[in-house]
Amino acid sequence: MQGKRVLLVDDEQHIVDVVVYILEENAFEVIAALDGHTGLRLFNEKNPDLVILDLSLPGIPGLELFREMRKARPGIPVIMLTSRSEEIDRVLGLELGADDYVTKPFSTRELAARVKSVLRRSERSEPEQISPLLTHGPIEIDSDAFSARYFGDSVQLTRSEFKLVESLVRYPARVFTRDMLIDRIYDGEHIVTDRSIDAYIKRLRRKFAEIRQDINPIETVHGLGYKLNQDMEGAT
Repeated sequence: MQGKRVLLVDDEQHIVDVVVYILEENAFEVIAALDGHTGLRLFNEKNPDLVILDLSLPGIPGLELFREMRKARPGIPVIMLTSRSEEIDRVLGLELGADDYVTKPFSTRELAARVKSVLRRSERSEPEQISPLLTHGPIEIDSDAFSARYFGDSVQLTRSEFKLVESLVRYPARVFTRDMLIDRIYDGEHIVTDRSIDAYIKRLRRKFAEIRQDINPIETVHGLGYKLNQDMEGAT
C-alpha cells in the first residue's frame, strides 16, 4: 500500500489541504487538482492508482470526468465525494461503477481508511482472462466474432446481452451481483441499473428457451445475483 499514488480532484482548497495531509501521513503520494480539466490532464500524465473525485467541479463536471477516466482505464478505482444531500447523486455514481462514495462533511481518517479498503479490493481482483473463445457446457462464446451458440444453434444477442453472457461464461463458478454486472456492461453512454440487469436476464432466458426449454442456463442466487447453472456442463 505504501507509495500508492492518489489523484484528488476537488475545488475546495481547504478540503484538498486536509485530505492531502492525512493521506501523506498514511504514506500515499498525492497529486491534487482544483478543476475537472486539470484533473483529467493529471490523470493522463501521472497514472494514479486511485482517484478521489468530487461530483461538483468547475470545468468538467464530476460524473463526466469519471466517465472519461473509466473510458481510458476501465479498472481504475474511484471514490466519489459529494456535498449534495440528494440520494440520487450517490446512487448515480455507484450505478456508473464508482467503488465507494463519501458525503461531505467527512472524517479525513475515515476517508483514508476507505482509500486503503478500495485499494485492497482492487489488488485482490482477478486479472481478466484474454481468450476470445469461451465455453460452458452447451454455451459457446467467441468474443472476437461477437457470436454466441447454444446447443449448437446461433443466438442473436444485443451488445449488452453479449457482454453479460460473456462475463458469466468467463467465470462460470462466480456469483455476480447486479453491481458487478453493471460495471461490465456499462459502455460510458447508457445508464445501467439493477432493473436493467433483471430485464437482460429475462430476455436471455427467453432466447435460450427458444432453443431448449428443459434447462435454465442462468440461475438466480437469491439475495446476491446471478450465476451459470453448473448442471449445464454435462448437458447434451
